[in-house]
Amino acid sequence: MNLLNRWASLLVVLVMVSCSSKPTTEKAPVAKQTVKATLVSGDNLLSSDERNNGWMLLFDGKSTKGWRGFNKDHFPKNWEVVDGTLHMKGKDMTEEEKADRADLIYDKEFENFIFRLEWKISEGGNSGIFYLGKEGMDKIYKTAPEMQVLDNDKHPDAKKGKDGNRKAGSLYDLIPASPQNVKAVGEWNEVEITINNRVVTHKQNGVVVVQYTLDSPEWKEMVAVSKFPKLNPDWANVPTKGVIGLQDHSDHVWFRNLRIKEL
Repeated sequence: MNLLNRWASLLVVLVMVSCSSKPTTEKAPVAKQTVKATLVSGDNLLSSDERNNGWMLLFDGKSTKGWRGFNKDHFPKNWEVVDGTLHMKGKDMTEEEKADRADLIYDKEFENFIFRLEWKISEGGNSGIFYLGKEGMDKIYKTAPEMQVLDNDKHPDAKKGKDGNRKAGSLYDLIPASPQNVKAVGEWNEVEITINNRVVTHKQNGVVVVQYTLDSPEWKEMVAVSKFPKLNPDWANVPTKGVIGLQDHSDHVWFRNLRIKEL
């Protein structure tokens, strides 16, 4: 073999070795990953756990569905949906809005339940959350117990009543909230009201502040010496089933995250 042929053969061998040792650029197959979507609880939403446990959303943050005025067949003009809240317009109401004002109720009666919501009050403001109410009389407070909503610092009602029973979280004018743990004006307060076999519990910001039993001797004695029999002689006989209501007390107040679980 002449020299030229030897160099040619050597070149072929080098090329073959080079090609066989070239690193691969192909990637090993990757196992397919499945991403599971989960619903995260937020304003005016239910978590998947809440849905599975029987909770019902009463307000979606956008519409007035399910809500109407006390003794009315429509949503009253003194209320509005704004920024994901049910808002009572307060003293800024127009004459047209004043002509169509009412306490706000959810259009279904409930008996045994856990009701949760959040509220925020304006400076010097007053409102309330009613339960087991009945329509017919001119005002819901003449038919239903009330969990007080109040600016304890600047509304005069905080110093009235007895032992603070008109302060936030209290069973209005009957049992004071203890401990008194309301947050400052402008901050959101969390509420949980439970009614189970006539035992009523108020929670404010995660703490039990009121508990009592409807129809008990203590209940009847307490109501008998209050102002309520003058408003309605039958006030102590609270119905076993009734509506939930939010009060128009002429002050700005906001509610959100309204949800309920029937027991």
